Amino acid sequence: MSATRYAYLGPEGTFTEVALRTLPEAATRELVPMVSVPAALDAVRSGAAAAALVPIENSVEGGITATLDELASGEPLMIYREVLLSITFALLVRPGTKITDIKTVTAHPAAQPQVRNWMASNLPEVTWESAASNADGARLVQEGRYDAAFAGEFAAATYGLVPLVTEIHDAVNAQTRFVLVGRPARPAAPTGADKTSVVIWLGDDHPGALLELLQEFAVRGVNLMLIQSRPTGAGIGNYCFAVDAEGHISDRRVGEALMGLKRISPNVRFLGSYPRAGVLPADVPALRAGTSDTEFVAASDWLARCQDGRA
Repeated sequence: MSATRYAYLGPEGTFTEVALRTLPEAATRELVPMVSVPAALDAVRSGAAAAALVPIENSVEGGITATLDELASGEPLMIYREVLLSITFALLVRPGTKITDIKTVTAHPAAQPQVRNWMASNLPEVTWESAASNADGARLVQEGRYDAAFAGEFAAATYGLVPLVTEIHDAVNAQTRFVLVGRPARPAAPTGADKTSVVIWLGDDHPGALLELLQEFAVRGVNLMLIQSRPTGAGIGNYCFAVDAEGHISDRRVGEALMGLKRISPNVRFLGSYPRAGVLPADVPALRAGTSDTEFVAASDWLARCQDGRA
């Protein structure tokens, strides 16, 4: 395995590259752009890269399905950390292009919901075509395949383009969450401000099936931060669920919730426990009564005394 290589969704000039360069260790790694999220994650599976940074969620449309599906299938991988990046787009064009010249525009599919209203007001007759990434859209504009691309303003110089319009976004303070993914290993020690990610499959489709899964978290006081259904590919009505929960697998409430899920679900894939981006332990709300490790241990000790006749 190449311990010095980090893959990312490329080509050069993507928001993913910008997010990756915010990590201190990126300065000492060879950063390798890949053509797609599956290609970036497969580089980790094959050992061609030690880790990969990929987008997993944005604040406008929710989960990035390509990433969620790749993490739910194939050889298991694990999330080690997350990065939050504020997102705003520029309309990049070849020099000399006026807005009235634009007939086609391209970008990554996840960008469209974030600029849809702006397009309706400013480019109502323009045809949208999807690209593998926003930076790849800029490359296609450079090659003359499209008239304009929505991408980060920083990508303009890389592809010989100019930003015709900047600060484009339908939602103020839009953010994208990226995750650094590697091969499975022991999770890092808890920080007090952590997140645990899993994928859960339904055993069978019956009334309350999803509720049964969610109750494993609820009865132990574990707050959920994301839950998104994804088709398994086994036919209509067959779903798995990507879940982000507050806390670390070493927290008793989280560990016992995962054990409960494993009892009732045919498959639970642990995707990692890792620090929450931009959150300090002091920012985490106090736990509900009865859900701390101390209280879980006390209840376990009480049960042991009952079994020994010492209650």
